[in-house]
Parts: sequence; structure tokens; C-alpha cells
Amino acid sequence: MTQQNAQSNDVQFALQRIYIKDISFEAPNSPSLFQQPFKPKVKLDVDNGFTKVADNVYEVVVHVTAQVFNGEEQATAFLAEVQQAGLFTISGLPETQLDHTLNAFCPNILFPYARECIDNLVNRGSFPTLMLAPVNFDALYAQKQQKQKADA
Repeated sequence: MTQQNAQSNDVQFALQRIYIKDISFEAPNSPSLFQQPFKPKVKLDVDNGFTKVADNVYEVVVHVTAQVFNGEEQATAFLAEVQQAGLFTISGLPETQLDHTLNAFCPNILFPYARECIDNLVNRGSFPTLMLAPVNFDALYAQKQQKQKADA
């Protein structure tokens, strides 16, 4: 067995748990909003972060905020926020690969859960389904890396 094969056998990645860390839904202008034609304008913010919670165990959190306005009025129809979290066991990765895994690969796993949660909140608020497009966390990670290099 070569040294490279031995190293690749030492890499471990496991998803321990997926959970909601924080959740919020506000519809400040209901019920009067339901009496008007609904022409949504969506403002979406997505961010992520991670925390080391034990040796080789990391909590990764994807923050999704969807603020929807009705038409040209800047009155908020609703605001839905979710912090979707996951516990991951990761070991045997070089530092740069670990950083990419925590900031891109893990958020790519968590985002569909956050998207489903936002959709569920919106439906429970009696609003039409909000279908959020997939987010490419690999591209976001690459942009952050380029910005850090430019700032340095």
C-alpha cells in the first residue's frame, strides 16, 4: 500500500445529526395583506459558519433569511429565518480541504433542509409557496477566498 492510499484511508466524514438551531416567521401586515393582490418581491440572504465543538466534531450552520415585500410598496409581507445546523465528524483532511469541507460541502448538505423549512413556514403563514433556488456554496467559498487574497 502506498503512502497516499494510507492517508486516504485515514479520512473520515460522518453526519451525526441535522437540526434546527433557530427559526422565526413574521407576517407584520396580516391580515390586511390578504385583502390585496399578492405580487411578491423576494430579498434572500444566505450565510454559513462553523464551530469546532470537540475533537474532529464540527457544528455547521446555514443561515437563511427570506424577506418578501408585496409589490412596489416596501411593506414586508413576511420574514422567514432559519438557522439549519448539522453536526459533522471530520478527520484526516489537510487544513485547506477541511476549510472547504466546512464552508462549502457541509452547507451544500444542509441547505435543502433549510429550504424545505422556509417553504413550510411560508405555507403555514398562508402565503404561496416560496421555491428558493439551490445555492452553490462552492462558488460562494471561491468568492470568499478571492476576496481574502485581494484584501491581503
